[in-house]
Amino acid sequence: MIQDLWLIGIGTGSPAHVTGEGMQALRDAALILVPQKGDGKDDLAAIRHGIIAASGTGARMIAFDYPVRDPDLPYQERVAEWHDQIALRWQEALGDAAPAGPVALLVWGDPSLYDSTMRIAARLAPPPRLRVVPGITAIQALTAAHAIPLNTVNGPVQITTGRRLGRHGWPEGAETVVVMLDGACEFRHLDPEGMTIWWGAFLGMPEQILHHGTLAEASGRIIALRDAARAEHGWIMDTYMLRKAAAV
Repeated sequence: MIQDLWLIGIGTGSPAHVTGEGMQALRDAALILVPQKGDGKDDLAAIRHGIIAASGTGARMIAFDYPVRDPDLPYQERVAEWHDQIALRWQEALGDAAPAGPVALLVWGDPSLYDSTMRIAARLAPPPRLRVVPGITAIQALTAAHAIPLNTVNGPVQITTGRRLGRHGWPEGAETVVVMLDGACEFRHLDPEGMTIWWGAFLGMPEQILHHGTLAEASGRIIALRDAARAEHGWIMDTYMLRKAAAV
């Protein structure tokens, strides 16, 4: 049973993206759960272990295997079932003994932005006392890497997912759009006229890759870079920002 659960944002994989508060939380935790995703993704666990080591914590670490989503289920049902299984894996990893102090989980980016760890924690019975320590978001890392502002002067910004961009197209009335969780490169289906894209993968890590330009010119190059990086590493985490010409 988990009484106190701390969710610590770790940015996009660089120890430098973990805040001082996050590093202190790792040092103060009694136990840290570390997911193992398998399928050539052992370096994801290695990144977490590197951050844990950099904190200097003496916390005990317990690994657990990440469940796989059922591709035959409808999307919402698939995600709900997956979340149920993750919560169960947390409990199974801990066994019957209550930890002597807070249990910590390292969460990519900021746990508030397109991440479901808080929703998964709510599935635990009884629900634990939750503490959230934010980290650098992928959006902050992307705009910093390209040295660009997120918004125009007094301009709005919309954040969405690749799934929604592919299903609904360019958001009505949008000026600047940040797209996350886009494994299908849905930007290639947009009308590229007057559109600029800033893309980045492995942001803040030694493997960081950046590319930007007009969508018409950059689209194919980004897809090729993404495919090559995914083949090399077995996984990829990327995001991008789009802006219409009138606002560039």
